[in-house]
Amino acid sequence: MEPTYSSPGIPHGQMRAAERNRRTALAIARCLAILLCAAVIPSTASAQRVRITGLSDVDFGLITNLQAESRRSQMICVFSNSTGNAYSVSAAGSGPGGSFTLANGSSELAYNVEWSQQSGQTAGTSLTANGLLSGQTSAATHQFCNRGPPSSASLTIILRAATLSRALEGNYTGSLTLLIAAE
Repeated sequence: MEPTYSSPGIPHGQMRAAERNRRTALAIARCLAILLCAAVIPSTASAQRVRITGLSDVDFGLITNLQAESRRSQMICVFSNSTGNAYSVSAAGSGPGGSFTLANGSSELAYNVEWSQQSGQTAGTSLTANGLLSGQTSAATHQFCNRGPPSSASLTIILRAATLSRALEGNYTGSLTLLIAAE
């Protein structure tokens, strides 16, 4: 049997909904593992190299406010030795058709991915699953960013408030594959 909550001026049904939301908020933890796929375009671009380093797992931890979006950004190193240091990026999630979703059994939770060709950003251009964002330029002067700038791009993962407010409690996991190609 569920406990009964009451408060002066707050109807019983609203109090139960508030307590259910509070319990759900306390139980929702998110973890998103970021996997990497770097590519070199064959044929005439075979002498060109790209490399991405500095990626790490994204852990949203315990999310207690389901009414606000939750963002996690990381600064990474993208190196391209193509003409003008140009590269493109595409992303695929572990959901159906490469969609950006986290899973907890049969429950799914959508997320958004943003990319910036500048380091230190907490927002960027929205990526679509399996879509291509071209025309990016790397400021990296070394393939591991251990000389010159320590990072050259930003990756941001976002759990939107509208999605969080409908989420079932539990631990959600998924993967994101990034494909970087010289242009």
